[in-house]
Amino acid sequence: MNTVFALILVCAASTAQADCQRDTALDVITVKTPSVFACMMAGQATVARDQLLGDGRYTKIVCGSRP
Repeated sequence: MNTVFALILVCAASTAQADCQRDTALDVITVKTPSVFACMMAGQATVARDQLLGDGRYTKIVCGSRP
């Protein structure tokens, strides 16, 4: 089974979605998961648990084979 990483980018609301990348994010969280489905679930759960939204911020979840 391949490992899929959830890359959770926390970006300022003033940053365009296309410009929300690892190097422009306010915070970056990486979560190791077993599948793409698990990646999206882990990403959403992390955002909810860690209360990453609000205060002029938004999150973008990217799933990939490496962090």
